[in-house]
This record gives sequence, structure tokens and C-alpha cells, in this order.
Amino acid sequence: MSVLPSHIGCVYLHGFLSSPDSKKAQQLVQYFTAQNKQHQLLIPTLDFEPEQAIKQALAAIRHLQQQEGIEHVFVMGSSLGGFYATYLAQQENIKAVLINPAVRPFELFDKYLGPNKHFYDGQTYILEMKHIEQLQALEVVDLTKPENMLLLLQTADETLDYRLATHKYLNCPSWIEAGGTHSFEGLMDRLEMIFNFV
Repeated sequence: MSVLPSHIGCVYLHGFLSSPDSKKAQQLVQYFTAQNKQHQLLIPTLDFEPEQAIKQALAAIRHLQQQEGIEHVFVMGSSLGGFYATYLAQQENIKAVLINPAVRPFELFDKYLGPNKHFYDGQTYILEMKHIEQLQALEVVDLTKPENMLLLLQTADETLDYRLATHKYLNCPSWIEAGGTHSFEGLMDRLEMIFNFV
């Protein structure tokens, strides 16, 4: 398996109602720790409110950029985290790895308006129209540097229509595989591809 060079930092962004305790996040922690590179990975706990989540993600990017020896930072995001990663990659001119990303989440969130129970901390969060408006403000309509984004999709995603992402990220380097799930099965098997892209 490919090893991430010591001058590269990674910020991983989890999805809606997820956390750094999610399976993919913990797999990344275990991998980076096994390589003695845990200082090169940050997984912020993203706020339920999109405006705050972006600020937290940006703070994590800045923190890694200021670490001695780290010259380049990339962002990896899953689902809603992929939507955030798209915005951050465009704004900060950094590379992004998008795992079954949400394309226009604000169009899907109508059905989640009201109370939502968090998968990991058990708390209930109230989704309001202001949150949907904040997501709309983060949409990247035109990808100015599609070469900076690597798209990873599995076609049997039970939550999002993968075809929306194939259209949105048409000009980006992509890996699309049949089957799988919204969680993206076998992510660790794709690390070599991810690190080569970065």
C-alpha cells in the first residue's frame, strides 16, 4: 500500500449527522497511526450548522498548513463532507477527494426539516430553513480547477443518486465502481490511488 509522504496533510470531513467516530474516519485514524503519521491527519467534529462547519474545516486546514514540515494539505470528504470539500478546494486552491459526495444537498434537506437524531452522540438537532440557505451559499456552480478534485463513487449508493455526481464532476479524475453503498465500501483499498492523486 502506498504511504502518504511526510510533507502532505489530510483533513477528513464527515457527513450529515456523522462524526469522527464513523467507520471511515476511524479507519483513517488507524492507518495514519500505524504509519506513525497521525500528526498529518485532522478530523474535526463538524457543527450541525453549515456556516460553522465550514469555519471548523478551514481552521483544521490552517492548523495543518502551519505544522512544521507539512507543505501541502488536501481535504477528503464523504457525502455532505464531500460538498464541503468541493467548496474548500475551490476557495483555497487545494486538492480534494470526494467520496460519494452530496451534490445539491439543500434540495434534499426539505424532508429533514425539524428534529434529527445524531447517529453518534444521540442528541437531537433541529434543521431549519436557515441551514438550507447556508448550504445554498456554499454551492460551487462552476469548478474552475476540476483537476484538483478526485471523485470516488459507488453506483449502489442507497442515499444519493450517483449520476448527479458524475454530471457535476464530469471533468474531474474519477473512480466509479459498480455496487457498494453510501458509506463507500473498501475505501482503504483506494488509499494508493488517493495518495498518488495528491
